[in-house]
Order: sequence, then C-alpha cells, then structure tokens
Amino acid sequence: MEIAVIGAGVAGLGAAYMLGQRHRVTLYERNSYLGGHSNTVDVDVDGRRVPVDTGFIVYNERNYPNLTRLFGHLAVPTEPSEMSFAVSIAGDDGRAPLEYGGGSLGQLFAQKRNLASPRFLGMIADVLRFFSHARGLIENEAGADADMSLGAFLADGRYGDMFVYDHLLPMAAAIWSCPLQTMLAFPARSFARFFHNHGLLNLTDRPRWRTVSGGSREYVRRLAAALDARPGQAATAVLRDETGAIVHDNRGGSRRFDQIVIATHADEALTLLDRPSPEEAGLLGAFRYQRNRAVLHSDDRLMPGDRRIWSSWNYMAAGARDAERRVAVTYWMNLLQNIDRAKPLFVSLNPIVEPRPERVYAGFDYDHPIFDAGAIGAQKRLGTIQGRNRVWFCGSYCGYGFHEDALSAAISVARALGAAAPWEVRAANVNAASALAPAADD
Repeated sequence: MEIAVIGAGVAGLGAAYMLGQRHRVTLYERNSYLGGHSNTVDVDVDGRRVPVDTGFIVYNERNYPNLTRLFGHLAVPTEPSEMSFAVSIAGDDGRAPLEYGGGSLGQLFAQKRNLASPRFLGMIADVLRFFSHARGLIENEAGADADMSLGAFLADGRYGDMFVYDHLLPMAAAIWSCPLQTMLAFPARSFARFFHNHGLLNLTDRPRWRTVSGGSREYVRRLAAALDARPGQAATAVLRDETGAIVHDNRGGSRRFDQIVIATHADEALTLLDRPSPEEAGLLGAFRYQRNRAVLHSDDRLMPGDRRIWSSWNYMAAGARDAERRVAVTYWMNLLQNIDRAKPLFVSLNPIVEPRPERVYAGFDYDHPIFDAGAIGAQKRLGTIQGRNRVWFCGSYCGYGFHEDALSAAISVARALGAAAPWEVRAANVNAASALAPAADD
C-alpha cells in the first residue's frame, strides 16, 4: 500500500520505519528537522562541539521497554544518567527561600533550619503517608474513588500545604510540564499508577536512567536513514473519499494514499482532517495541550542558590504559590548527559527570569498534553476511530505523554496495517495499546 505518515516525532518515525518494511511510506514533517521533541543542539565549549538535548533527554529500561529495544535494534549508543530532583522557592516579603534536594540527607537538610521546622518535617511525614495511601488507591481498582481527581484525593487525605505545593505538585508539574493547578485535575488513580510504575512510591528500587550518547538525534538519524522523509514539507489537510485519502501540503502539492497515519498531537490531527466525523472531533478534541518555552543556556541564576542541592531536575518558583503559573524547571544537562562540568549547561522550561542574552544558545516551544478526566476517557475510546475512512492516529497522548507511549501507539497502528516491529515487543502501555484496531485490508 501507499501510506502517508504525518509528523516525524518518535511516533511518526517509528510508525514509518515499521510500515516501510512492508509498504511504500512517505513521511511529512512541518519542522526543518526530524525528531519532534528529540531535538539536539550543538554548543561550542572552548572550541569543542558539545551536543545537548533540549526535549527528550532520558529513559529507563523498566518503563521504556520498546524504546530500549528500538535502540538495541538500531545500535544506538547509550550511557548511564543520573535522575535527581530539587526545589527552590523564593521567599515572600524578604523571607529566605525554601531550598532542598532529594538526592541525600545532606541535600534534604541543606538548610539547617529545616531540621527543626514542624512544617518541613510534616512534609516528610506526608511523603511517607502518600506512598501508602497511593498504593492503596491502585489496589482498590473497583473503589468508589475511581474517578477522583488528584486534588480531591489530596484534600480527602488531609495532606499539608507544604507537601502538596512545595513537593508533590512541583515534582508532578515538572514531570508533565504543566501548571500546578492542572495537576490537581489529573485523575488520582492514573497518577498513582504512574508513580508506582516509576518507583516513585518507595525510597529504593528505582529505575536506572540512561541517555543517548551524542544526543537523541543519534537514534533519529538511524531511523531517518531508512525513510522517505520530507522535513519542511507540512501536511495542511487530509481529505477522504471512496477510493482513498488525499494529503495536501504547504508546497501546493496533493497526493493520494491508501492509508494515512497522523502522528501529530491530537489537536493538530483534528485540524488536519477535512470533515472529521463527530466521533473523531469528540475524541481528538478532548485532548488539551500546554505550550512551554525551553531555553538552552549557561546562566546559573536559573538554578538553586545553594550549589550543594543542584540536581538533574530543579523546580524553580519566584515567590508566592501561584497554581496557575506555568511550570518552571531547569535541567542540569552536565549531570543528565555526562558533560564536563567545567562549563555548566542548562535547559530551562519557562524560566522564572530571562537568561542573560550572551549566555543563551537556543530556544524552542514544545507542546505537552494535559491529562484530565476528559483526556483519560478519550484514550479508552481511541480504538473506535482507528482506521475509519483510512486514517489512523498515534502519539504520546495515547498513554502518559512520553516517548514510550508514542512508540507503543505507533507499534499498535503498524501492526494493524500488517507491519510488525523488528524487535520483540514488550509490555506496551495499556493506554497506548488502545490505538490498536482491526487490521486494514491490503
């Protein structure tokens, strides 16, 4: 069959790569580069070229089984990374900031006053209580609280404000790249299940993280080498009729295909469809996105003031709790990608202050899915629109919003179109697997 794949993030690249083993595939991408959030930038450090990732950075073998096997299949070089988390919240009305890290007791109590702070010690007690409470929520699948939001779950558990607003929500907002208020609407059971799967409901037995040596573009290059990929050639509309489907592009061209895989964000997929069905409009329209600005720079004002707590991920807040404010987090790329620390390099998401211009290397806008009750409900029904009128959908929105979810959704769509992954598929995310529908006729 002639198949178009629209969107060259990991979902589109993966789908095109698998489908290309059996069909003739054309890959459309509006950006000038392939990879989507896998976007590596070269930084000149004392005459040396240092590749730095600005979107997708790390993975682990436990929670990313298919991505791990894809990397193995492509012989992508990887190396150990370090995952740690710190919080830096500026004090109001001249008060000292709150700063702590989770990597050690020394980081946790870097501010000695916290040793005698009832609120801080109460936050630690709430952490341990949350571990138990969240595990119980997972085990009680048939409980009356099946649709409870995270905010309602925390209120019901009478958790302290310091635990909620200075620990749990900052961590969650950093993971999903969204405002604190948005996290309060996240379905509690899905949240607890994600934390459990990633070892975040215990203090030990956490997954070991890895990063791609040379940057994530190394896997993108290997996938792209086997594809008819067209960066800068954006699909602008998808039309369907009795004999096939037609892609119109930004260069004035149009081409007919037997099947089309739309591997963009859900909202973008909906805008591409000419005359979407009510079901397509309802399900794809249920997903909302948060736009975040990522800046690659070397300005350490975007890091905690106390260097002892510098961590891989550093949640930064400029003062009073503002649940509506966009998340601000700085990634310490030297630690994450094993870069020489002589020159610190950072990626800040929605920086709380503008980095000094002379220390900025690049900036990008990335959109991240928001998982509220409407989105989770739509995920469960995505299979009902797959392959209808020759169009298929895949992306990270089919799961928890991460690389593994996007690739798992691509595997499901490729399988439905008669193409298998050239590696042993393992434990695809249950939500991403909902992308699977009955196989299309050749």
